[in-house]
Formats: sequence, structure tokens, C-alpha cells
Amino acid sequence: MIHLTWQNRETLKKVLCVHTNAEKFIVNQALTEGKEYEVKNETEEFYFLIDNTGRVGGFYKDYFKEA
Repeated sequence: MIHLTWQNRETLKKVLCVHTNAEKFIVNQALTEGKEYEVKNETEEFYFLIDNTGRVGGFYKDYFKEA
């Protein structure tokens, strides 16, 4: 149940959103191009970070580059 404490966890690193052009999903409401986000958890495919809604969300890594 690690996901229950992600919001209060230490930041692993910061990433910069480089685009919000998603093929399947609508991410432009949760991410802003050019904004820096704090990564709370990471897998091979996803970053889990606090998005524009103020909650932790999981996003594909191809939307970001390391800051």
C-alpha cells in the first residue's frame, strides 16, 4: 500500500515536461508543457508525480526529460 504515502514521500528527482501530445490519453489537463515536476516514485515505464490537480498521477516517461 505504498501508493497511500506517495504524496508525503521524499522527492526522488525533478523532471521537465517536454510535451503533452498523447495518442490515447488526455494529459494536457494534468500536465503543463515546460513545467518542472517532482517525481515521487518511478518504474521502468512510468513516473509517479504530483500533477496540476495536486494529486499523484502516473505518466509515461516519454512526456518528460530529467531536469
